Amino acid sequence: MARRPVGDGFRARWRRTVRRARVGLRKSAVDYFRGDAADWLALTVLTISVPLIAWGTVLAPQWFPPTTLVLPVLVGGLLLRPSSLLLLYGASAAAMVVESAVLGPYRDGVGRVTPGTVLVVAAVALAGLIVAQFRARVGVPWMRGGTMLFDLRERIRVQSRLPRLPEGWHAEMALRPAGGQSFSGDFVVATRTSGGRILEAVLTDVSGKGMDAGSRALLLSGAFGGLLGSLPPHAFLTAANGYLLRQNWDEGFATSVHLVLDLETGDYELLSAGHLPGMQLSAGTGRWEEKAAEGPLLGVYDGAEFHSVKGTLRSGDVLLLFTDGLVEAAGRDLTEGIDRLIGEADRYVAHGFRGAAWQLIEAVAKDVNDDRALLIVCRD
Repeated sequence: MARRPVGDGFRARWRRTVRRARVGLRKSAVDYFRGDAADWLALTVLTISVPLIAWGTVLAPQWFPPTTLVLPVLVGGLLLRPSSLLLLYGASAAAMVVESAVLGPYRDGVGRVTPGTVLVVAAVALAGLIVAQFRARVGVPWMRGGTMLFDLRERIRVQSRLPRLPEGWHAEMALRPAGGQSFSGDFVVATRTSGGRILEAVLTDVSGKGMDAGSRALLLSGAFGGLLGSLPPHAFLTAANGYLLRQNWDEGFATSVHLVLDLETGDYELLSAGHLPGMQLSAGTGRWEEKAAEGPLLGVYDGAEFHSVKGTLRSGDVLLLFTDGLVEAAGRDLTEGIDRLIGEADRYVAHGFRGAAWQLIEAVAKDVNDDRALLIVCRD
C-alpha cells in the first residue's frame, strides 16, 4: 500500500482540530446568548480591555480620556452576573488609580482623572449593577428578555387568530394596543364547535391598558381558550367569572362578550359580561341595530347571571363587536363614539368589509391612549 504523505496527514489533523474548535466556540456562543452558559468569556474579554484602555489613556489622553472606562463597565452591566460584575468594577477602579498616579493631579491639565470622571464611571457602574441584580432576580438573562417578550406577544396573536370560516362568511379582527406598545389588555379567542357548524368567539377587555394589562390578558386568553368549546355556550361566562374571582387580583375585573353563531342558518346569540353592545347592519333596510345583552362585569361577585340577546345574520348583514377604547373618549358621550364608528362603517357597505377592521380603528381612534379591538363578522 502506498503511504500517505506526511503533509497530508498533518493538514487533515489540523482541519479536524480547527473544525472542532469552531464548533465548540459556536456552541459556547449559542449557549451564552441563550443564557445557558457561564459568563467567564465575557468577563475575560472585558477585564482584558480595562488595562488596554488605561494604557491608551496614559499614552494618548486626548483620544482615550479617563471616562473611556465607562465602556467596559456599561457592557458588563448588560452581560455579566452581579458577582462577575464586581470583579470587573474592581479592575476598573484599579485602572483609574493607576491612571491618576501616572498622569498626575487633575489640576495639571486636561486628560487627567478628575472628580467628575470618578462620578460618571461610578454612576454608570451603579446603574449596571442595579440592572444586573434585577436580571438575576427575575432569572432571565438580557439576551433572552427580548426573545421572551416577543414569544409572549406572538402567543397572544396566535390565540387571537380566528378560525377559517366556510364559504359565504367572513370574519376579521384588528387589535391596537395603547401607546403603540406590543401588549394589550384586549384579546379575542375563537373556535368552531359542533363539527364546525358553530362559531364561538369571545372578545374581552381586561381592566388596565398596555403593558399593565398585557400579562393578565395573556393568562386570561389561555384560560378562556381552554374553556371555550369545552363548556356549553351559556356556561362559559359563568366559568370565566369564577376563574377571575379565584385569582384575587387587585384590579381583576374584565368585560367580555360571547358570540355563538350558527354558520348554517345565521342565527346567533350574544352573551355579555358588562361589555358594550354589538352593532348589526341589516342589508335589507340599510340600518344599524344595537344588540345589547345584560350581565355584570367578570370578576366582581360570585353567582352572576348572564342573559343573552338573539339575532340572525342574513345575506349581506354585518355584526361589529368592539371594546370601549374604540368609542370612548374624555368629554365625549359613549353614544357619540358609537355613532362615529357606524358613520365610518357605512363607507364600506357598498364595497364590503374585507380589510376594514384595521382601517376603521385608524379612522375612529388612531391617537387614543387606550387599547382598541374590533371584531367584524359578515355574511356575503
